[in-house]
Amino acid sequence: MGNLAAFFDIDGTLFRNSLMIEHFKKLIKYEVIDPRVWHGSLKDYYSEWEKRYGDFNDYMDELVKIYVKELRGINKSYIEFVASQVINMNWDKVYRYTRARINWHRQQDHMIFFISGAPDFLVEKMAEKYKVTAYKATQYIIDENNNFTGEVLSMWDSENKQKSINQLVSSYDVDLDASFAYGDTTGDLSMLKMVGNPVAVNPVKKLLTAIKKDEELSKKATIIVERKDVIYRLTPAVEILDL
Repeated sequence: MGNLAAFFDIDGTLFRNSLMIEHFKKLIKYEVIDPRVWHGSLKDYYSEWEKRYGDFNDYMDELVKIYVKELRGINKSYIEFVASQVINMNWDKVYRYTRARINWHRQQDHMIFFISGAPDFLVEKMAEKYKVTAYKATQYIIDENNNFTGEVLSMWDSENKQKSINQLVSSYDVDLDASFAYGDTTGDLSMLKMVGNPVAVNPVKKLLTAIKKDEELSKKATIIVERKDVIYRLTPAVEILDL
């Protein structure tokens, strides 16, 4: 029998927002990124999402493209300075359920891993705050002068998260059948399917639908919804309302 572990997504699962969004806003505030980029298409995508007409993923896809483009040529040391501010201000703005689960896993001497599509320089600092065993995140490539090249090795999709978990399982001798995973989007689907104890935290519709359609996963998955001051535990049989 191998080691027991808990795999946590960060944005939307632990952190109540997006680390990259918070970093992006700080970079605009300090005019590292031209504030005019916000007033282009990005503001429209955000407005549609805020009114609940648009899709959050559409907003995030547009933001990622602009974020990666605007970081090209900027020195990593300055970006990390701003990143430290973001983490220091936001690291504890998390869901109560997920924070409690991290503490529980730590008390059980389980290994704790962060598996996140957020930039590595943000996830690294978040991982330090929570004293996790190890982390995997989207890598932002730098050149010989420590400047960002505009190239990334993404971690926001299900396939890459699965590859990262396989690496961790091999390195840390993890018993997946006895381990736990926590996620909120379809990017976390493979992670949830790999473990014996999958938990969908405030899942988006596409993830909940995928869990419902997967006979094996639907039998073992737990759905957690944290809203206002109440935390609900549901089964995948919960009804989805199409409005």
